[in-house]
Amino acid sequence: MSQQKLHTDVLLQSCAKGDRFAQMEIYNRYYKAMYNTALRIVKDSFEAEDIMQESFLNAFTKLDTFKGEVTFGAWLKRIVVNNSIYHYRKKQKSNSVSLEEVMYRVEDNDGVTEDHEFTNVQAQKVLETMKTLKDNYRVSLTLHLIEGFDHEEICEIMGISYANCRTTISRAKESLRKKLTQICT
Repeated sequence: MSQQKLHTDVLLQSCAKGDRFAQMEIYNRYYKAMYNTALRIVKDSFEAEDIMQESFLNAFTKLDTFKGEVTFGAWLKRIVVNNSIYHYRKKQKSNSVSLEEVMYRVEDNDGVTEDHEFTNVQAQKVLETMKTLKDNYRVSLTLHLIEGFDHEEICEIMGISYANCRTTISRAKESLRKKLTQICT
């Protein structure tokens, strides 16, 4: 067992006892990755921040359900992804666009927040192009390519069949290829 994992396990035991300092340490270790995960799904920095905070609260209050079958980070990421998908779907159902959201999209023309510094221009183009895909394509590709979920996990998260998942990801990849080809030529 690695020193880092051992230290995390000790911190989690303290968190379960309500130790605020241990909770803050866990938060500091994982908040950036969890924020980025939420942001890639909901495409709104303020909403991603809220989702991340809510996910940490969920994790700390339900820490007794964490069995250690996967790493704490993977368990927390699943909570963040599920909360992000839930908020995304809720937002889609309302179909209302706030003035703040419109202003955010106008001000953020380059599609990259200040926190992200991409050294590879091609990776930046791919990520920017992914944002132009249909929503179900963008979400499925984000979960598969960026977050590393397999098809079964994506089926469960998105509430679709295995065949539909594979088809959606395949079509999303093809759509992304076409858009990238148009940009590069």
